[in-house]
Amino acid sequence: MSLSITNLSILTRNSSPLLTDCSFSIQKGETLSVMGPSGCGKSTLLSVIAGHLAQDFSYTGDIQVNGNTITHLTSHERKVGILFQEDLLFPHLCIWENLAFALPNNIKGPQRKAEALNALNHIHLNELANAFPDQISGGQRARISLVRMLLAKPAVALLDEPFSKLDKALRVQFRDWVFEQLAEANIPTLLVTHDVDDVPKNSQQLIWPMESPHA
Repeated sequence: MSLSITNLSILTRNSSPLLTDCSFSIQKGETLSVMGPSGCGKSTLLSVIAGHLAQDFSYTGDIQVNGNTITHLTSHERKVGILFQEDLLFPHLCIWENLAFALPNNIKGPQRKAEALNALNHIHLNELANAFPDQISGGQRARISLVRMLLAKPAVALLDEPFSKLDKALRVQFRDWVFEQLAEANIPTLLVTHDVDDVPKNSQQLIWPMESPHA
C-alpha cells in the first residue's frame, strides 16, 4: 500500500495559492507528519486527499493510492480513513453499533455485531458495548473512533490533530497507542499537527510551507 501526491496545488476561491507543486509519497507502515501553525491549510490538504474539499477551494495534481489515481473518485470510494480532533461518534447509537456502522458492506447480519464486539475485546473495552457515547470518557471515545476507522479497512489513514483536545497525560498515552495500532494495520499514515510533541519517532516530516521530506 502507498499514498503518492504529485504536483499538488491548492487555490482559494480568489485564486490565491494555499499550496504549490507539492509532491511526496508514503509507503505502507510509514508515517509522514506535516507541521505548521493552526489555520495554514493543513486540514485542507487532508480534505483534498479524502475527497471532502469545500467549494471555496480548487486543486490540480495527482493523488494515487496503491498506484491508482483517486482524484476522480467520490470520497466513499477512496478507502481513506480520517481521525479528527472530535470523535464524531453517532450519539444515538451504542458503542458496538457505532463500530458496526463502519464495517464493509460484505459483512452481513449477526456477523456485524460479532466483528464489533471482537474489536472491543481486542482493545479491552468490551464492557462498553451497550453504552452510548455520552456515557463514556473522552479517552474511551477517542479509542473507539480510531477502531471504527480501522474497521472500515482503509488503504490510507489521515490524522487531523487528533490529540490536541486531550489532557497532557492522556495525550501521550493515546498518541503512542494510536501509532501502535496504525503500525499493526500496516497502512500509510499522514499526520497534520502544529505540535512537535505529536510527531512519532522515525516519522518523516514536512514543514509548512512545504519542504522536502526528511527523517
